[in-house]
Amino acid sequence: MPIKPERRFLQHEEALNEAIHKDMHYWKLLQAYYRGAMLEVKTKFDVLNEKFNVDHDRNPIESIKTRIKEPRSIAAKLARMGLPLSIKSLEDNIFDIAGVRVICSFMDDIYTLADCLSGQNDIRLIECKDYIAHPKPSGYRSLHLIVEVPIFLKAETRHTKVEVQLRTIAMDFWTSLEHKIRYKKTTLQEPALEEIGQHLSRISQNAASLDADMQKVRDAIAQLEKELESDGFCS
Repeated sequence: MPIKPERRFLQHEEALNEAIHKDMHYWKLLQAYYRGAMLEVKTKFDVLNEKFNVDHDRNPIESIKTRIKEPRSIAAKLARMGLPLSIKSLEDNIFDIAGVRVICSFMDDIYTLADCLSGQNDIRLIECKDYIAHPKPSGYRSLHLIVEVPIFLKAETRHTKVEVQLRTIAMDFWTSLEHKIRYKKTTLQEPALEEIGQHLSRISQNAASLDADMQKVRDAIAQLEKELESDGFCS
C-alpha cells in the first residue's frame, strides 16, 4: 500500500528532527549564524533606506520582514531535492534558511536596492532569480537574491548565505492572499482549481499594471520637479 504524502512528509520531518537532536549544540550554533547573517543584511537595507532619504527626500523601503526557516520546511525541501536529511546536508544545500523580505514603494526601487546591496564589497551575490521580468505560472512576482555575508565572531569570520526577496506593496499583497487561498484549494476538484488559478493569474497581471502605472506617475512628478528646479522655481 503506497504511503500517503502527509505520512511521507511526517517521516521526513521526523528524520531531520532526529539528526538535529543528535547534534543539538551545533544546530543551535548554526541557527545563531543564520540569525546573525539575517540581521547583517537587514541592517544594510536600513542604512540604504536612510541614505536614500537624505539624497532623494523619500524612503524606497516600506517595510522589512525577516524569518528563519522552520525544520519541517527544511525537511520538505531536502526531500524534494532528493538530498539526505541531515544538518550537513541542509548547511551545504539549502540557501534560504535565513530570509529577508524587503517591501518597496516602486518597481525601480527593487532593482536600485538590489544593485546597491550586491555592489557592497563584503557581499557576494550567489544567485539572482527575476520573477518580475519572468513571473511564475501562478502569477507570483518578486526578485530573489541569494547573497553571502560575513558575520564576525569572537575568533573567526563566517560567511553565511541569506535569501533576499524584494517586491512592491502590490506584489506582496497578491502573494500574501494567494498563500492563504492555496491552503483552501486542497479540498477542491480539478475544474474549480483551474478556474481559481486563472483568476489569480489575472489578478497578478492587474497588480503588475498597477505597479507600472504608479511608476509612470512617480516618474512624471520627478520630471516636473526637475524642470521646475532648472527654471529656478525650487531654489
